[in-house]
Amino acid sequence: MRKFLVVLDDSRECLNAMRFAALRAAHTGAGVKILSVIPSEEFQGFLGVADIMRAEARERIEAHFEVFAKWMRDRHGVNPELVIREGEPVAQILALIAEDPEIGVLVLGAGTDKSGPGPLVTAMSRSAGTLPIPITIVPGEISKERLEEIT
Repeated sequence: MRKFLVVLDDSRECLNAMRFAALRAAHTGAGVKILSVIPSEEFQGFLGVADIMRAEARERIEAHFEVFAKWMRDRHGVNPELVIREGEPVAQILALIAEDPEIGVLVLGAGTDKSGPGPLVTAMSRSAGTLPIPITIVPGEISKERLEEIT
């Protein structure tokens, strides 16, 4: 089954990327894989403290994921998968794409900040020519209604 890969983070634009991935998956019979990357630098320090911080980060991510997952299941009949990794986000995205041949599209949300679409969109756009899959960039300001129309 083809899957849409979407990145779960704390950005506002993440919401529209999730919506787009769920809607496209529902309309095409595909799946959704959600990746959340915990930056490694968050766990610098004493080993015991790092383990506690890592566990807390995972709990936050799982709670955040469950909100999206429930919405996807209830509204669109899509049961997403969650993958949590540690490291640098671009490297983890590329690794996951290489590992899972069912991932067919990377969906990213573009920020609306004056500084640009966001570091992830900027970095992934630079790699777009060598990726084995297309990238869909969802505008951060697009309305729910418009997303439903175009998906």
